[in-house]
Amino acid sequence: MVQNKKHNLVENLKERLAGAKAIILVDYKGINVEQVNKLRNLFKEAKVDYLVQKNTLIKIALNELGINDLDVYLQGPTAVAISKDDEVTPAKVLVKFVKDVMEDANFPKFKAGLISGKAMNQSELQKIAQLPSREELLARFIGSMQAPLNNFVNVSQGIIRKFVYAIDALAKQKAS
Repeated sequence: MVQNKKHNLVENLKERLAGAKAIILVDYKGINVEQVNKLRNLFKEAKVDYLVQKNTLIKIALNELGINDLDVYLQGPTAVAISKDDEVTPAKVLVKFVKDVMEDANFPKFKAGLISGKAMNQSELQKIAQLPSREELLARFIGSMQAPLNNFVNVSQGIIRKFVYAIDALAKQKAS
C-alpha cells in the first residue's frame, strides 16, 4: 500500500517535471506559513508550479527523467519551482518575493536549478533573475531596429524643412 502511494507520488512528480523549461530547487527554511502562502500565490500568478516533496521522491522522479545534475542539492528542506512556459520566471519570482515580502532577508534562497537543460548553481540563478524579461528584451530589440529608420526620417525632414524655409524666405524677399 505504502509503495503504491509512493509510486503514484513519483509518477505525479514526473508528469509535473516533464517538459519543464526551468526546474529550480529552493531552500525554504526560515519562512512561516503566511509567507509560504504568499510565495505560492506569486508562483501561481506567474504560472509556475511550486511544490514541497521529499528529497528522495524528487530525486527518483528526476533520475527517471534522465536528470542527475541536481542530486547533490537534494538535502535539507527543498521546494521545487517548475516552469513549462518561461526559463527565468521562477528565479525572478523568488528574488522579487525575497525583496518585497522578506525585506531582503537571506531566505528563502536558491539551491540549484536546471534551465533549458543546463545545471546552474545559486550565483548563476541570481544573475539570471536580474536579466530583463523576454518582453523587455524584445522591446529593446525592436527599438534598436527602429532607431536607424527614425534617424533617417528626421534627417530627411530636416532637409525638406530647410528647403521650405529657403523657399519661404525667397518668397518674402520677392514680395518686399
